[in-house]
Amino acid sequence: MASDMNKLLSDMEFRNREYMITHLSYDREMEFYQSVKMGNIEETKRLFKPLNSEGLGKLSDDPLRNLKYHLIITIAFITRYCIEGGLPMEEAYNLSDIYIQRVDKCTSVNEVDLIHREVVDTYVGRMDKLHRRKVLPRPVITCIDYIYDNLHSKISLDDLADITGLSAPYLSRLFHREMGITLKQYILSKKVEAAENLLKFSDYPCSDISQYLGFGTESHFITVFRSFTKTTPGEYRERYFRTRWGDRGENIQ
Repeated sequence: MASDMNKLLSDMEFRNREYMITHLSYDREMEFYQSVKMGNIEETKRLFKPLNSEGLGKLSDDPLRNLKYHLIITIAFITRYCIEGGLPMEEAYNLSDIYIQRVDKCTSVNEVDLIHREVVDTYVGRMDKLHRRKVLPRPVITCIDYIYDNLHSKISLDDLADITGLSAPYLSRLFHREMGITLKQYILSKKVEAAENLLKFSDYPCSDISQYLGFGTESHFITVFRSFTKTTPGEYRERYFRTRWGDRGENIQ
């Protein structure tokens, strides 16, 4: 087995030299992943390279499959770098699963390229927010983390006051001062963000999404969703679900 692998390596090295196929500099590649990890948006843009750039290697004879493989590897690396940088593990892996499933469904090089840019923008944007959050007071960070972990539940000011050890009026003023938004509006905005993702990337009915995110009624969910997005959940899904996954004739409720 070892001799077979050595022969394969020798053959590949010969072909790469013959056809002048090279790989990207290790240092440059790691510099790119590090810039994403640190939430450095401008540096990430500078270091970003399309998947069809020279030096990325050949993983498949099929051009589309080759790009898919490279993007899946990129997603895996970015995910692990961001977890190392402090992005919550569940959030990072969920994003990875969503994007890899979308890559798997791609039928054109253009689709893969669009997802590549979106993956990088999404992760570096979240890391940027994460690093800027670190200057916030600890009670505010505690609230943000609790809200993220409990979007499926009804979250009250009293709950947040209990976990931070502060009085409800003081916590409310502190959060508003630091975040520029009331706690209630922040909670609703994060529920709407979660709903947007579910509407884009799943086929769960709006009624199930409403229940999962802890809205009392579907009509309340629709009212809140429209107040943030200027559209109803149904209209939002019709606009974005088919655009992102391709109009393959799915029966979306």
